[in-house]
Amino acid sequence: MKSPLAVVAIGGNSLILDNKKVTVADQYQAASETARHIADLVSAGYRVVITHGNGPQVGFVLLRSDLARHVLHEVPLDSCVADTQGAIGYQISQALGNELHRRGITKAIASVVTQVVVDKNDPGFANPTKPIGSFYTEAEAQKHKAESGWTLKEDAGRGWRRVVASPQPLKIVEEDTIRVLLEKDVVVIAVGGGGIPVRENEKGELEGCAAVIDKDLASCLLAKQLQADLFVISTGVDKVAVDFKKPTQRFLDHLTVAEAKKYMAEGQFPAGSMGPKIAAAIDFIENGGKKVIITQPFLLAEAIAGKNGTHLVP
Repeated sequence: MKSPLAVVAIGGNSLILDNKKVTVADQYQAASETARHIADLVSAGYRVVITHGNGPQVGFVLLRSDLARHVLHEVPLDSCVADTQGAIGYQISQALGNELHRRGITKAIASVVTQVVVDKNDPGFANPTKPIGSFYTEAEAQKHKAESGWTLKEDAGRGWRRVVASPQPLKIVEEDTIRVLLEKDVVVIAVGGGGIPVRENEKGELEGCAAVIDKDLASCLLAKQLQADLFVISTGVDKVAVDFKKPTQRFLDHLTVAEAKKYMAEGQFPAGSMGPKIAAAIDFIENGGKKVIITQPFLLAEAIAGKNGTHLVP
């Protein structure tokens, strides 16, 4: 009998615990802390797939590219995602390997640079809304628009930012590779940053595109395809709340799909924060998943034991 499978989605901000400590060494320290909690899952007998965000890290790569554009070629967005998948995957792999070694556990870990197919006709491409990278003056924005073909929008009086599409994930190209690794009891790190966005051209060949895929939606797709027993979505709060930051705020220990849909319809979970996580959780459960846990990384062991986090069930 196979061990239960958990897909654990950690945020890119999990690697940056303090905005004043953002160096690679600082990020590794944060990755080590997160790895300690994921090691609890491995110790409990789960097969594990780790997915991760990369928003801050992609922003750093884009800023370096922007600052060096008079000296070196600029880095396309799909390559930025690939770069950060490799770098973050390396950090998580090493940190988790070291933590398991300290516990006397021998376990292979593999980080898979993962492509995710999106529809070239996804409406997101016609109306880009996802802000990325640095802030620009209006003059700089117009220059980027003319020279690079970017779409830029004014951002709440703070300046102009590049916006890109956030299309729906349709297919994980390396899914079969991930399956083979899991069959060999390897801990897998995959779908970093929602995956490298690719789409099919007229010849049926894949090519990268300028987009950002939501990490939780891509992680959900992977969890569904692998028929995971558990889908864990890490966030910055212990539990999901309704009436967030209001006097009537209430944290939820358990949440059914029907209740989640009701709260979504009421606008309890904004699109810019908890909304995509709840949408991914509902999608996973409605497609055969058994349980989703939403909590902070350091509460993972308690949440698995049913002592913390929000547990979403059918």
